[in-house]
Amino acid sequence: MSETITTTPPMSATLPSDTSGTMREALALAAHAVGLSDPNPRVGCVIVGANGRLAGRGHTQEAGGAHAEAMALRDAAARGVDVRGATVYVTLEPCSHHGRTPPCADALVAAGVARVVIALRDPNPLVSGRGAARLEAAGIAVEWDGGGTESRELNIGFVSRMERGRPWLRLKAAVSLDGRAALADGTSQWITSEAARTDGHAWRKRASAVLTGVGTVREDDPRLDVRLVASARQPVRVVVDSRLETPPGARILAPPGSVLVYAAVDDAGRRQALEDQGAEIVLLPNPTGKVDLAAMLGDLARRGVNELHAEAGEKLNASLLAAGLVDELLVYVAPRLLGSGRGLASLAPIARLEEALGFAFTSVERVGADLRLLLRPRLPA
Repeated sequence: MSETITTTPPMSATLPSDTSGTMREALALAAHAVGLSDPNPRVGCVIVGANGRLAGRGHTQEAGGAHAEAMALRDAAARGVDVRGATVYVTLEPCSHHGRTPPCADALVAAGVARVVIALRDPNPLVSGRGAARLEAAGIAVEWDGGGTESRELNIGFVSRMERGRPWLRLKAAVSLDGRAALADGTSQWITSEAARTDGHAWRKRASAVLTGVGTVREDDPRLDVRLVASARQPVRVVVDSRLETPPGARILAPPGSVLVYAAVDDAGRRQALEDQGAEIVLLPNPTGKVDLAAMLGDLARRGVNELHAEAGEKLNASLLAAGLVDELLVYVAPRLLGSGRGLASLAPIARLEEALGFAFTSVERVGADLRLLLRPRLPA
């Protein structure tokens, strides 16, 4: 059984009918950059020769590595195909600035292609519109193809970082039918099935960073790395820990990957103990002596975090929701009743139903014995 209410599943989705088959292939290639290209966007590229046959294809590599267009040009060269007069299908506007790699727009100009079909304008202000303009200035025809919505969804975190200066925050939870995320004593392993847990690791793979609170670290001692699916990189692990109470022996501090601990109150001894384990401590207090969560998101964006995947307890979840920082809920619902216990979020009581936080379903699918729900905040009418 599978019901999809709209098309925003994790790794792929039904494409618009006006999207060409070639752009569909480019979008499928872009998905291969998940877990690889961060902080760069996930881009796919297909080159079709002047004779109408495949010339080359590729997707974005690791940061500092080749972009999708460069990979496709390399593929064409390896095939011995001349790309002069070719059409290029690319899921994001070719870059026009020098970063760790030369501009892709210049590479396409130098290659002598005749036409470039683009799914989505690059939200990066260093590029937006400039890449297309550079191609047109060189006499290359530029077209904008259907598939922009799909490319945006695949790069929702990159778009968020460019347009809002903060990562896309996805809050993940596993709950029972009666909304319990844990027993009264905190036991939560395992409410959902193995299939749901594996699926959850695929979402961790999507993220630049995984976020939790010190309460979860102390009670569950999680690793919060990607283990159940293959990944070329590990997300940064982030702990909200106002008073630096994370135990130095916590598994979250162990390799692989790096760890950021956001605190509000400094303590030289505790700081040194965590730094000795390789953690970086960032002090960002708010006026109440807690971590300034909005400032934390801004700091993570400056560090290149696109998607932030939160797996925390009911207190931190409530704080993130109350502050309006949650962009998406990823909830696995198990077909069992737990009775009394801990919920998804310990929100403050409300007096009227109209005051409830509203969400809209974007996807409902069965994963193993459980349901996976994707929801986004409901926009005002």
